[in-house]
Amino acid sequence: MSEEFLCVRCARTMRTCCQTSEIYVTPGDVTRISHATGEDAEQFCEFRRPDDPVYLDSHDDDPIWLETVIREDQQRRVLRREANGDCRFLGEQGCRLAIEDRPLICRLYPFDYNEQEIKPVLANGCPMQLVRPELGLLGELDMRVDDARRWHAQLYAEIRLERHARCSPPSDT
Repeated sequence: MSEEFLCVRCARTMRTCCQTSEIYVTPGDVTRISHATGEDAEQFCEFRRPDDPVYLDSHDDDPIWLETVIREDQQRRVLRREANGDCRFLGEQGCRLAIEDRPLICRLYPFDYNEQEIKPVLANGCPMQLVRPELGLLGELDMRVDDARRWHAQLYAEIRLERHARCSPPSDT
């Protein structure tokens, strides 16, 4: 008998990160998601102020977020959510997007990071009581540090494209 994926087990016991988080999407994320889904950007992302205003002041160790991601009107591009707060790409078995099409923020979770590094301590949102000790959290999530490093570098490269933030991806012209 195969064990269900941790995120599916988590969803049975509590509201998950896919149901409670505001997910920033980079210009590259917008392009990848549009290509994968065939949807226009406006169908799956929007500009919005953070639900928690503390977010606007909480980037002391990562100032690039305030410099590039947060617009002058204090909004940033995020995935649209359903009325109940769920990510619009959340299905019964987890995310409906392939891993390489998911927002970089989602791919990196539960790693905590800033522009300089991936931090040694993981974020604390996952239900550790559901993690099999022999696998550990990263094993349960089938996450590799090398992938996280690649996504981390990609995230910050794409954040730098935010000079003129908009929901639609930059045109090729």
